[in-house]
Amino acid sequence: MDATTQNSLFKACEVSLSYITKVKASERYKIESSAMAYKLLIDNFFDCTTIEHKESFKIILLNQANKVLGVSSIAEGGISATVADLRLIMQVAILANASSIIIAHNHPSGNTKPSANDDKITEDIKKACGFMQINLLDHLIVTPEQYFSYADEGRI
Repeated sequence: MDATTQNSLFKACEVSLSYITKVKASERYKIESSAMAYKLLIDNFFDCTTIEHKESFKIILLNQANKVLGVSSIAEGGISATVADLRLIMQVAILANASSIIIAHNHPSGNTKPSANDDKITEDIKKACGFMQINLLDHLIVTPEQYFSYADEGRI
């Protein structure tokens, strides 16, 4: 095998992952309750023009002091479902070096009652977080006027 053939066998792409903070640590919003997380999401990260028309899944990334490192959109779906990929959720949390996370999605129907699928994804994310030593603090189901908190209901 000549050198050209040998070199082509070992070609691979370099993977570059980055998290760039644009907010000073002293200016980061501290989450102390589900109501604060809901307000942050509704006021800044859920699109008021589509929240009643399609599901969106978000993740709030927190440091050890529960200050917000960032918010990431994980998935956009249809009127009754979205697919929240567990690997993407964990990738974002690890990339941001988050100590804790809060997951959230909306129900376009306006009903905040968790579905069986909501319960399953919550449990799956909780298990994955446990392996990575990341705290899953809450799962919020939001509408423009109200929310359901798994933590407040003792379900996390």
